[in-house]
Amino acid sequence: MVVSGRGVTAVLGPTNTGKTHYAIERMIAHKSGVIGLPLRLLAREVYQRLIKRVGEGKVALVTGEEKISPPNAAYTVCTVEAMPRTTNAAFVAIDEVQLASDLERGHVFTDRILHLRGTEETLLLGSDIMRNVLSRMMPGLYVIERPRLSRLEYSGSRKISRLQRRSAVVAFSANEVYAIAELIRRQRGGAAVVLGALSPRTRNAQVELYQNGDVDYLVATDAIGMGLNLDVDHVAFAQDHKFDGFQYRPLNLAELGQIAGRAGRHTTDGTFGVTGHAVPLNEETVERLEAHVFEPVKILQWRNQQLDFSSLSNLVSSLERTPVINGLTKAVPSVDQRALEFLSRDDDVTKYTNSASRVKTLWEVCALPDYRGVAPAQHGELISTIFQDLVIKGSVDEDYLAKQLRLLDKTDGEIDTLSARISQIRTWTYVSNHPAWLANPQHWQEKTREIEDRLSDALHERLTKRFVDRRTSVLMKRLREKAMLEAEISVNGDMFVEGHHVGQLNGFRFVPDKSAEGLDAKAVMAASQSALVIEFEARAARLHAGANGDFAIGNDGTIRWNGEPVGKLTKGDHIMKPKVIILADDQIAENVRDLVIARIERFINHHIATVLKPLDELSRADDIEGLGRGLAFQIVEALGVLFRRDVHETVKSIDQSERGILRRYGIRFGAYHIFMPALLKPAPAELITLLWAISNDGFEKAGFGEVIAGLAAGRTSMQTDQSFEREFYRLAGFRFLGKRAVRIDILERLADLIRPALSWNPGDGPRPEAGYDGKTFISTPSMLSILGATAEDIEEILKGLGYRAEPIAAEVVEEHLAGFKDDAEAKSDGPVVEVVSTKQIVKDAEPSVKADEDKDAVAKVDEAVEVEEEPKPVLLWRPASRQERTRGRGKSGAQGDGANKGRSNRGGGKKFTKHNKNNHNKGKQGNSAKFVKKDKPLDPDSPFAKLAALKDQMKT
Repeated sequence: MVVSGRGVTAVLGPTNTGKTHYAIERMIAHKSGVIGLPLRLLAREVYQRLIKRVGEGKVALVTGEEKISPPNAAYTVCTVEAMPRTTNAAFVAIDEVQLASDLERGHVFTDRILHLRGTEETLLLGSDIMRNVLSRMMPGLYVIERPRLSRLEYSGSRKISRLQRRSAVVAFSANEVYAIAELIRRQRGGAAVVLGALSPRTRNAQVELYQNGDVDYLVATDAIGMGLNLDVDHVAFAQDHKFDGFQYRPLNLAELGQIAGRAGRHTTDGTFGVTGHAVPLNEETVERLEAHVFEPVKILQWRNQQLDFSSLSNLVSSLERTPVINGLTKAVPSVDQRALEFLSRDDDVTKYTNSASRVKTLWEVCALPDYRGVAPAQHGELISTIFQDLVIKGSVDEDYLAKQLRLLDKTDGEIDTLSARISQIRTWTYVSNHPAWLANPQHWQEKTREIEDRLSDALHERLTKRFVDRRTSVLMKRLREKAMLEAEISVNGDMFVEGHHVGQLNGFRFVPDKSAEGLDAKAVMAASQSALVIEFEARAARLHAGANGDFAIGNDGTIRWNGEPVGKLTKGDHIMKPKVIILADDQIAENVRDLVIARIERFINHHIATVLKPLDELSRADDIEGLGRGLAFQIVEALGVLFRRDVHETVKSIDQSERGILRRYGIRFGAYHIFMPALLKPAPAELITLLWAISNDGFEKAGFGEVIAGLAAGRTSMQTDQSFEREFYRLAGFRFLGKRAVRIDILERLADLIRPALSWNPGDGPRPEAGYDGKTFISTPSMLSILGATAEDIEEILKGLGYRAEPIAAEVVEEHLAGFKDDAEAKSDGPVVEVVSTKQIVKDAEPSVKADEDKDAVAKVDEAVEVEEEPKPVLLWRPASRQERTRGRGKSGAQGDGANKGRSNRGGGKKFTKHNKNNHNKGKQGNSAKFVKKDKPLDPDSPFAKLAALKDQMKT
């Protein structure tokens, strides 16, 4: 087989030689022409350029996925795969002919190079590495060398963050492209992205972002190496390996040169280098790239185009033929051939390949590109479906096609989702552009194009949103123009520069928007400073004239003005005089700073004096003298609460006149505390706790702010948390008493109930409710009520207050109290005895009782009697001796609260004192004895006997 090169011109040279421009000029010089390009993207670009020159009606666009065919079109722009094998056009051009050596697509380029000719002129455009092989295979070929219009120089390795403007970063996977684009967005304002898998509409929109200067960086795959005309000054390789469909390999010199050559435009010089994880190029590689000297192509990929469709096996065999021309090699099976081999083993397909026309149809369907990038079997199933529809129904099932399009006609989702939908819609776009496959091809062409356009626009929007910071890009553009940036601050404190949000002003601190950081952050901040200086002065003036109601103190000591933080309280010389630190940027003027601090201090002093008015007045009292003055000082230092035992000697020495003066200042002399009742409210207690925390580094201590919640809820007592700082209980107005904390004023009410019981003696008059014998007292329901506590809790509370208990048999106490026949005893609730209803006893014993008559019987018995559980001893309380109090305080260690952990004699089997009634009437204590339960005969007429009988009956 001999191929002549006569009438064929090879225009060869490196990138940026104007080869494509030359081909367009030559084509429009003829009455008709066909030009084949390596990418659908590039075909679209050339198509747009041609219609600007000769008019839309004279240019056709034919790709696998798109056909625009005006009736009178003289010129046709194609992808190489879509070029006809023969033509009557006067002019034919094939671009990037070096792709004839590509393992996947090379055989298509080789076929067009060898066989497609224009009637008047044929041009082969590409790299100089094709000179030898083309000249050898095509005798008579005329070669034109075109030198590069600009110089190309190596600039070494740079970090991505330091790349110059108008740079293209090249990577070879979508994930790497996206990662780099994201990094550039954060540091430089944004980047456009170009991948071969993008639809032309998306790719053009992304390129426009770059060409218009909205972004200064482009991140792309090697798609930019195939003739895309971009204003790129520098090309940086972020990767030097790629997957070519068969293996992961390093780029060869020719591929590096093709991509690096995109730097520079016309006569503008360009540079190239590496970035990211790419290894710097060695000296020899750099020299050859700069001089455009690469290894020549020696072998072109070839596949037989004279196919035998007489049978499926013959077609497969004809594809396996080897070339007879030196310099050609049989191509490895590509997607269409692999699909054919897969389907040739499918009985559902082979049974329909019983004629040459059907075999040819199968081969045409096998040409469907695998846009989805799926497994051969999955791609083969789709081909099988389309083929069977064609041979059985005559066209692709429109219901099936409509269903597939409905699934794809969605613009929600992120970049990967939209990219996947676009790859799938491209499959159906390809199908719709084969008129013989569809009953209504024009309808489906319009439908698929509409869906692809919508998806393309949505993908462009997502890419721009993710990889382009519009604000930063506009600011950078203005900076390049050396224009003065205009800054303004909204009423909400938002800072805008050139209409773009760059940060938030909180009080007197400017917080930059993190997404605005980057190379030009300093320039943006400089533009903001003039606006900030003016705003700081205006805010300071408004703050200084503001009312106290405009300020508030947070529970962390932060002072807020109209909700914005302007200051912080720290430890001062006195606990009630904290120091104010202004929260402001360093740029705030000194006089403005002083003005703000002075107004905040005035508010703090007023706030403390108002909320803690009794304490403030006491601290400034000048009519208190002597020991009273010392006691007042101690109360102020203790923030309003003193334990009386700690100042017992002082209080005892103060005469009544001095006490009267102190009482006028709101001081109460209680049995357990010297305190100021007005401070036992949530607002004062909260401020007191805050001031203490400021002076004692208490913000991080356990329980800060927790106890106040109980006070605000109106609790008179609460269960304590042993992990809390105990001082927080006192500051909130509670006394820590072991497992229970009781409000201080409530404890004084408790003292009011205990005091008459201990000062009363039998025969002196009516017995107080808690009175017993003048030396001891018993707990009463009134005590439980005011304490909000249980019987067990009150034991803990009384022990913590320094009282000691002695257990006495309940029957002895009952007999003793029965001896007092006065009015007070008659109105009292009687001795503290735990009782429970008969109904509850029956329920606990027999929970399964269901009969109505049994329930009625129980109810009747319950109305008649109350049943006592096994009698429990009653505790007689007395003040602890000095020795006991000292020992108790030593054991408890609870802020000197005296929470005694002494022994309790309650419970079965423990000893207690059994008193004789007569002895008690005489005020004498009986001897200690063990309690022995007496076995009394059961009265058959008593309700207890009736209850027992009922229970026995229910058991049976």
